[in-house]
Amino acid sequence: MNNWILLVEDDPDIQASLLDLLDMEGYTVRTASDGRQALDLLESSRDLPSLILLDLLMRGMGGKEFREEQLRNPRLMSIPVVIMSADGGPDLQLADSGVAGYLRKPADVADILDVVARHLKPSSTT
Repeated sequence: MNNWILLVEDDPDIQASLLDLLDMEGYTVRTASDGRQALDLLESSRDLPSLILLDLLMRGMGGKEFREEQLRNPRLMSIPVVIMSADGGPDLQLADSGVAGYLRKPADVADILDVVARHLKPSSTT
């Protein structure tokens, strides 16, 4: 599987809503509930995602720790990451780590689809 999105979100309702939205738009999405689960999924995947949607504050390994680990791994470091957070703005250290974008939760549907479309096309059109 290529041209897919990794959604890293620990809130089951938010995860389900985003999964439904992206699925309805024709995107292929895989999910993880924390940073460790996301890293395990990436390390075991033959094909890497075209985009990671990453919550910052999660139980277990949070988004900041995930991003630090991602940047240490040459195979994973170039995958674009869009931060999703209820916080008022991106963490300065994360802003310096080359994130591809930032969505403030709750994010507007149009904003979510716009940021995703900048990185990949729906699987139904590829």
